[in-house]
Amino acid sequence: MTTTPTPTTPTPAGASLREALQATDRRRRRTDVTMRVLIISAFVLAMIPLLSLTWTVVSRGIGRLDSYFLLNSMRGVFGGMDAGGIYHAIVGTLEITLFAALISVPIGLLAAIYLVEYGNGKALARLVTFLVDVMTGIPSIVAGLFAYALFALLLGPGAKFGAIGSVALSVLMIPVVIRSSEEMLRLVPNELREASLALGVPRWLTIIKVVLRTSVAGLTTGVMLAIARVIGETAPLLLTVGVVDSINFNLFEGRMMTLPVYVYRQYAQGLVPCSDGDASCIPDINLQRAWAAALTLFLIVMVLNLIGRLVTRLFAPKIR
Repeated sequence: MTTTPTPTTPTPAGASLREALQATDRRRRRTDVTMRVLIISAFVLAMIPLLSLTWTVVSRGIGRLDSYFLLNSMRGVFGGMDAGGIYHAIVGTLEITLFAALISVPIGLLAAIYLVEYGNGKALARLVTFLVDVMTGIPSIVAGLFAYALFALLLGPGAKFGAIGSVALSVLMIPVVIRSSEEMLRLVPNELREASLALGVPRWLTIIKVVLRTSVAGLTTGVMLAIARVIGETAPLLLTVGVVDSINFNLFEGRMMTLPVYVYRQYAQGLVPCSDGDASCIPDINLQRAWAAALTLFLIVMVLNLIGRLVTRLFAPKIR
């Protein structure tokens, strides 16, 4: 005859242990809630100026931003005319910035590879690291003066064209590219390098096929940050490139206009004195152009970052 086991009731000692394990420490709970509130508050405080800046630029610049404004230059425009555009400034900004990236990215990436892969403990690596730290903090006007002085010695005083501006911007880009690339390369696990070298793969091929391939997402992000760092610079481009109202596609001849310089110049001109009864004169036309150009620069930076994200998604190593 079998007997059905009766369920045992928990002893007082077991019940108290279960309650102790399920209970929450009030002090830890208060600390957790406090830290959550502080983190969320810091996030909100950081978003307020960003959203305010975005709303100000969009609301003030969207009214003037149209196809005519984007596809025309300032040639022949004067006074309060309801005319003029930023096509020449867009061309100058893209050409100068891309040429600066063409100079900076190879130099910065190769320097970062040397520091991480070959320069451990060497005096040259320590010197390069020190110089990169110094270059990171130099004012942009110093980079413009350097580029202007360099080409003034080579070509004579008064030389101003787009390539000089690219050299000035590359001086600002190189330390950013080196620092960001160095950090991304150091994140690659050493086990991947050792596995490749153990299979007899040369070190240079390991760097290209394993190290760079693994860190391509971070490297792309670093390059995009460097471009965003210099695309809005005004002072070095005023010194090296100058201003012009016409369209110039040649980086190596003649002055070029850029969007930051265009914004500065239009805003500095301020209100236009219009005569009474002149309906064709718009007193704040310069300010409208300045805000529309600032919005265009904002959108260009956004597009470049989206391109960087797309490259990261397409070429990053697949985990699964």
